[in-house]
Amino acid sequence: MGQIILASASPRRRELLEQIGIHFEVCPAKGEEVITKKLPHEAVEELAGQKAREVAGMVKSYGASHEELVTPQDILIIGADTVVAYGDEILGKPKDEADAFRMLSMLQGKTHEVYTGVSLVLLDASGKAGELTFHEKTAVSVCSMTEQEIRRYIATGEPFDKAGGYAIQGKCAIYIDKIDGDYNNVVGLPVAAVYQKLKKLGIDLYLW
Repeated sequence: MGQIILASASPRRRELLEQIGIHFEVCPAKGEEVITKKLPHEAVEELAGQKAREVAGMVKSYGASHEELVTPQDILIIGADTVVAYGDEILGKPKDEADAFRMLSMLQGKTHEVYTGVSLVLLDASGKAGELTFHEKTAVSVCSMTEQEIRRYIATGEPFDKAGGYAIQGKCAIYIDKIDGDYNNVVGLPVAAVYQKLKKLGIDLYLW
């Protein structure tokens, strides 16, 4: 069996991998995120690749000082990044309450897109590497919200560590009208796409 490493500290991505019964280790990338792309799908692919390659570099170069990352087996590293986009604006995590109010006011009553970029870096026992990077898009329609509803939701504290200022799997569920695409992609990791992409490469996650 090989080793699977999730290059993310996101509890939601961890829960999604646990949900499908995958055995993996968590080793979050710690480098500064640098976005040079303007289009949402390009930006998430760029960030996901940065995370996966950073952790891959740790596996290859840290050696005995990081034995938990070094095995004589093949290693699969999963990097991911998610953004919310409305029009030409990429919405990250709100800086403060006012920013959360601005984002939610923008999204309420309308449809926006959620993009998750995924980078799969494969390292074999001899140190050879390969990388596959892709993205998934899901359209999310939000119900109309009053100012009172927006402020009440912000008061829960949930928006502040979420791209776009909301969690579809959390308290904001009552304001989600419909989605077009993969629900798990909005949560943070399109596990079906990950499995199918690897399957096309001849890799079975359950036999890795």
